Amino acid sequence: MLTDPGYQAFVILRTGFTVAPILFGLDKFANLLVDWPTYLAPWINDVVPGSAQAVMYAVGGIEIIAGLVVALAPRIGGWLVAGIIVNLLTIPGYYDIALRDFGLLLGAVALARLAQRYRGKSH
Repeated sequence: MLTDPGYQAFVILRTGFTVAPILFGLDKFANLLVDWPTYLAPWINDVVPGSAQAVMYAVGGIEIIAGLVVALAPRIGGWLVAGIIVNLLTIPGYYDIALRDFGLLLGAVALARLAQRYRGKSH
């Protein structure tokens, strides 16, 4: 299996979409990389109770869970990670980041599809 380029792509995507959401989720609690509340779409901040930072704590928890789901069940986790990426498309002025995240969304969808193909196959 390790010589199959498709399986190699699956392992790379699975690893990346496991580690990145967990690390970014943890950073929502520390704000070391960036001031995360500024990346919350204003309409979401208007709809949910509490502060933008409180929402980021919830988002961080969801991202950590998403990374763990990718590790354990990438067929589901890939779609979960893709769904998380939608927020930035609704924030005016952050389209450069939204474009990058669209690329991540495509990678997450590719992971979900590859996981369907390599389901139950071990290294």
